[in-house]
Amino acid sequence: MKSIGDNCGVFGIVKDTDCAEDIYRGLDFLQHRGQQFCGIATYDGKRIYLITHYGQVGNTFIPRELETFKGNIGIGHVSLKERQPMMWQGAVGEIAVAFSGNIINNDALLTEMKDKGEAFYHGLDIEIVSKLIMKEKDIVSGISALAEKIRGSYSLVVLAQDGIYVARDVYGFRPLILGEGPGIYLVSSESRAAQNMGIDRLRDVRPGEIVLITQKGFETKKQLRSPRRAHCAFEWAYAASMDSKIDGLYVQEARNNLGMSLARRDIEEGDIQADLVAPVPLSGIGHALGYHMTSGLPYQEVFLYNRYADRSYTQLTQEDRDRMAKKKLSVLKYAIKDKRIVLCDDSIVRGTQIREKVRELKNAGAKEVHVRSACPPLMYPCDFGISTRTYEELLARKYIPTGNITTSDELKALESWVSEKIGADSVRYNSLEAFVEALKIPRESLCLKCFDGKSPMELPE
Repeated sequence: MKSIGDNCGVFGIVKDTDCAEDIYRGLDFLQHRGQQFCGIATYDGKRIYLITHYGQVGNTFIPRELETFKGNIGIGHVSLKERQPMMWQGAVGEIAVAFSGNIINNDALLTEMKDKGEAFYHGLDIEIVSKLIMKEKDIVSGISALAEKIRGSYSLVVLAQDGIYVARDVYGFRPLILGEGPGIYLVSSESRAAQNMGIDRLRDVRPGEIVLITQKGFETKKQLRSPRRAHCAFEWAYAASMDSKIDGLYVQEARNNLGMSLARRDIEEGDIQADLVAPVPLSGIGHALGYHMTSGLPYQEVFLYNRYADRSYTQLTQEDRDRMAKKKLSVLKYAIKDKRIVLCDDSIVRGTQIREKVRELKNAGAKEVHVRSACPPLMYPCDFGISTRTYEELLARKYIPTGNITTSDELKALESWVSEKIGADSVRYNSLEAFVEALKIPRESLCLKCFDGKSPMELPE
């Protein structure tokens, strides 16, 4: 299997005036989903205008450049991995395509298509998606073919002459929402882009649904059969912004619930005495607030977040992750002198960054540091997004080679081992059962593969 390196966001809008600045704003609100590349494509009734950049939206697109984009319909993309959108010409006309997701059978599809005479620039997922769409007689048929050919996840936007075609894979792994305002219709990977632009979140795109957006609004062109829902649980714990709402659940509510669950376990077991609860910003904030609300411990920031830093977890190499982690947070020494701290984070993956944070807090005068992970132990690589790449990167897997935790005693033994590895006074995870209960979404509607190893695509329908 190829390495997992996808984390990105898509955006599209139809309105009655030029839309480039709106796409720029929408992408800026999705920047947390990918910081390496960004791109915009618009259509003015005659041609598609497209530009991509290396870097973040706010740092690379300038007002003079945005003025060159004409048209009241367009799409945009932010990515960690590759330049999108990509523009093509074929039987379906001139189109621009962007997607968020990961194709598991990329290598097999590339070989098959090359054997049939298809040519590729780099063999990227976006090339495979685009070429599969263009092979069919129309865009709806092309998007429908994706579900038959692709194993993996995708949220897709296609800019065409008659509007923006929007699709979500039949399992609904990646989030995708529709928004509506006065004379404006949009699609976005997260609802925060809509609400921060003053546009109402209408609904989620259904798994397997193909929607056409025009100046008349939204039209479902086709509903593909969905074997089951498999929403990525890691979106609520880490990937999504806390002000978003995904598949009916507010991210803030989910993170508060996960923190509450951790606090309840500490209260029940009654062996943790602490002076304050603190987050590892930014994703740990919601979890720490939930812990605070249930435990009654004072909430206190112990790290200052560098607003100009990128997300460390989604960097492509370990060197980049370590560099960004050091740049991202600095210790607030005044807050921690002689304090016993409960430190809440979204997850423990490799253990390198949380070990560094524990060390920094203790060097700055913290008396004790008790680490709490909102997620259960990560045991398996993710096939459908960025969250984990190889077994070797997973700290918990080194202690439990089988990847199976069957009893509470096994979980406690792992926690004791991890606490030694990262230098914490204690470590506790949410169990998988507590994690699912906190999300309040049926287990059969979630993808939990990185925790239990069960791929939703292989479960009985």
